[in-house]
Amino acid sequence: MKNIRNFCIIAHIDHGKSTLADRLLEYTNTVTQRELQSQTLDDMDLEKERGITIKSHAIQMDYEYKGEKYILNLIDTPGHVDFSYEVSRSIAACEGALLIVDAAQSIQAQTISNLYLALENDLTIIPILNKIDLPSANPEEVTDEIMNLIGCDYDDVLRVSGKTGEGVHDLLEKIVERIPAPVGDPDAPLQALVFDSVYNPFRGIEAYFKVVNGSISKNEKIKFFATGKEYGADEVGTLKLKQVPKKTIGCGDVGYLVSGIKDAREVKVGDTITSFEKPASGPIEGFEEVKPMVFAGIYPIDSEDFEELRFSLEKLRLNDASLVFEPESSAALGFGFRCGFLGMLHMEIVQERLDREFNMNVITTVPNVSYFGYSKKDPETPILINNPSEMMDPSIMDRVEEPFIKASIITKSDFVGAVMTLCIEKRGEIVNQSYLTSERVELVFNMPLAEVVFDFYDRLKSISKGYASFDYHPIGFRASKLVKMDILINGDMVDALSSLIHDSNAYYIGKKMCEKLRELIPRQQFDIAVQAALGTKVIARETIKALRKDVTAKCYGGDISRKRKLLEKQKEGKKKMKQIGRVEVPQSAFMAVLKLND
Repeated sequence: MKNIRNFCIIAHIDHGKSTLADRLLEYTNTVTQRELQSQTLDDMDLEKERGITIKSHAIQMDYEYKGEKYILNLIDTPGHVDFSYEVSRSIAACEGALLIVDAAQSIQAQTISNLYLALENDLTIIPILNKIDLPSANPEEVTDEIMNLIGCDYDDVLRVSGKTGEGVHDLLEKIVERIPAPVGDPDAPLQALVFDSVYNPFRGIEAYFKVVNGSISKNEKIKFFATGKEYGADEVGTLKLKQVPKKTIGCGDVGYLVSGIKDAREVKVGDTITSFEKPASGPIEGFEEVKPMVFAGIYPIDSEDFEELRFSLEKLRLNDASLVFEPESSAALGFGFRCGFLGMLHMEIVQERLDREFNMNVITTVPNVSYFGYSKKDPETPILINNPSEMMDPSIMDRVEEPFIKASIITKSDFVGAVMTLCIEKRGEIVNQSYLTSERVELVFNMPLAEVVFDFYDRLKSISKGYASFDYHPIGFRASKLVKMDILINGDMVDALSSLIHDSNAYYIGKKMCEKLRELIPRQQFDIAVQAALGTKVIARETIKALRKDVTAKCYGGDISRKRKLLEKQKEGKKKMKQIGRVEVPQSAFMAVLKLND
């Protein structure tokens, strides 16, 4: 145990952590030159294209220092805010963390958020200045920022280049010297923390864990605390680039478990594995059920593909236990699924994977968050509202509460005014403003989550010329004046376009949606009314004028009454058509309005 070092990497998505991880693997001879590739630990094409880590990865490295052999367990963590719970469990499985800061870009909001998480877990932090080989690098100024942030000395900050390999040998030595060995009781009953799971099509779900107390052996009968399910440990082993089976995984070490589990929901990140014969008295603290933050409807473009979409989502859930879905139907879009996601990036990734891995063309409705409604009869019992259609009648409703977040934005001082204007426009309340340096400012706002899930991040990047970084965490629910806005086309409600919005935005968004639909819905031979309504009150209206066929074209002369007769006949026909005519909302109109509704 004393020769084991468990550590994770804390870095913003583009600070070169994957390149530095590749160098650590190369310098410890964990991978050969032939196996080494860009972003070796990121095995999805999507991860390599976007330069982000979507799934946690763990790998074991062997390192010799001063004649002694050490085992270094690197647990690579996702860098995006959507996966913060996964990050927290990975941090809980480590004793140290490498804080990687880009010498050209300085510290980002997400890095600070994960750093605080690591400090709360009493991890030893090794600060690293990466990309020092870049011409735009500013090492002295960024080193001062790191020293102010974590209170370390100038010499504690290691200068490394993942690209050239400069300083990597020194980093490996510091990992051994500074990061403490894991603490645990090898003779106590088994307690192992699950920090990730992956789906193998031949062997079922493989759980990745760190043994906190005791040890786990092959063929031992084990039990999961959160689900109460019991399994046999068919195979245990350590994680190199390929899995290495072992007879026993000892206290403090990191490994994998294969036990024939077929459902990803039975292996929960943060759960505790214990022995069935000699169980531990309780689980390791910190386990939480992962709750979806953003909801959207996913519908197949062709209604005949409904069963195929169900099959695709079930396959996807084997790899991603945080994806939640249930069937729903819409008068406009047919049969589909109501899906819950951890955030907007998670939703984008699920859509992208449905397209790439399963060749599914889908429509996604307006993303929204969950609300709590309270009725006048029972104003203490919350009713969960995941969908605008579940909103209770205003006459029996007491109040609605929406989720709020604490948003942290780090930007250049030149853009403070524009960022503040954007946040206040999105109903944000400023909590704190602090200058990290003369050039960089941290702004903290309390904001409704619903205002952030649409175009907030894109607009923030646009007004700050790409220099702002954004991070948030939930702070609970607050009462808000929310209303359900319906879109009516010729008096018929289009349920897929209904949305829950704040009362102050209702008129503006309603008018914008009606104008957009007027442009996109094809003209018919009768007038079409497009209306936005709050309950029975219409707040905006646009009219799509009728196409007029020239019925008098064949009348070259003669009495005017002949023309009148034809026009009257046309008028009667239009009246009848308006009563029985139906308006098909084209796919392009749905897509445009769903994008516009932010």
